Amino acid sequence: MTIRILAAVGEPDAARAVSSLIGQLPGAEPAPPVADSTALVNALDQAASRSVAGAAAPPSAAVDELPEVVLVHERIGPVPALELIRDIALRFPAVGVVLITADAGPALFAAAMDAGARGVVGLPLGYDELAARVQAAAQWATGVRVHLGGGQEAAAGPAGTLVTVTGAKGGVGTTLTAVQLALAARAAGRSVALVDMDLQSGDVASYLDVQFRRSIVDLAGIQDISVRVLQDAVHAHHTGLGLLLAPEEGERGEEVDDRAARTVLSALRSRYELVVVDCGAQMQSANAAAVELSDVALLVTTPDVVAVRAAKRLVRLWDRLQIRKAEDTTTVVNRLTRNTEIQPPLVAKATGTRVARTPVPAGFKELQPYVDAGRMQDLDARSTVRQALWALAGELGLVDVPAARQGRGSHRARTSLTGRRRKALTAGPGAAEPGAGSYGPADPYEEG
Repeated sequence: MTIRILAAVGEPDAARAVSSLIGQLPGAEPAPPVADSTALVNALDQAASRSVAGAAAPPSAAVDELPEVVLVHERIGPVPALELIRDIALRFPAVGVVLITADAGPALFAAAMDAGARGVVGLPLGYDELAARVQAAAQWATGVRVHLGGGQEAAAGPAGTLVTVTGAKGGVGTTLTAVQLALAARAAGRSVALVDMDLQSGDVASYLDVQFRRSIVDLAGIQDISVRVLQDAVHAHHTGLGLLLAPEEGERGEEVDDRAARTVLSALRSRYELVVVDCGAQMQSANAAAVELSDVALLVTTPDVVAVRAAKRLVRLWDRLQIRKAEDTTTVVNRLTRNTEIQPPLVAKATGTRVARTPVPAGFKELQPYVDAGRMQDLDARSTVRQALWALAGELGLVDVPAARQGRGSHRARTSLTGRRRKALTAGPGAAEPGAGSYGPADPYEEG
């Protein structure tokens, strides 16, 4: 959670001490301190009017640029500290004010609460006490902004489509599938968020060549996620995708529980038309909640005995825990070849799930350069894997059918026909050259 802090301290030595300490707080974004009450009120006025373009501006615009916490030193002037706090509470009700004072007795504490302060910190300043008061004031300010309109969109409830992509086991192509489905939907003009909920070993950032300091862990523990907080945690990728990444430290993934996952996904669905979640291959409370909430639950497997058995175990696990029924799950068969003994109908029979009509062919050579470079968004449009996954997006209804017809109907690349082959095919069935039929359906389980 990002906490913007503005300190009003009249004494230079005290201002330096306060600035040094708040700079150490987790998630803090301190602004340069102001020296008197007039400068403080002017700074808040400017922040409130910065994003308000006119009368048609939404109610949230008036609070989006305001700091969450304002620290007021007891020796601020020319307006006394308590009168200044009362003025801020009346004019800027979405700001949490904390009073810094040497006299933190019951009488002053009661007077500060009556004036509208959200906390009192005693001098000399201590890190633990300051951190606790700032966190409490910031959470209170966030809740107020929800009711005033700053979090209205996030509180409006689910609106977008939620798609989860889960792997039967590691290494079956779960992240690749999630990334390409998100890119296909974005190319079709939809607003898309891609969430890496493989909390211990997420690779979405590596696949898209992204380095970002925020992750889904920063949203854990926040009850009401405002638009501003969500924007701070989501990375705006140059492809147009909004990326909510997994933490770099895998052990921090334990901070995201099922309640946090539900809150985060609800906030994302209110902001994006489509939310694609990479759940990885390990079931935890967070990604289990995502699968339970999803509109479309995809299970990725490869056509080999070990992976299909793992898919069967996972489907049974979901059923036992009442997360998802087998008939409500769609299995995607990845790395399918003509010579594979395990074909999609057998996968459907073994797992009891519905198997997608569009399988994904094996394409190790065409994928390797882009995987190594971390540039999966640049995968060639002629790639058979990309064509199949974008066709899968059309089958799932994530994009319009005309936008997904590129490569649809076959997991083999359809080479454009020129010269004699074009003339032979347009001349009629009897005039086709031998071998021209190889451009027809490559597999009986695909569309023609």
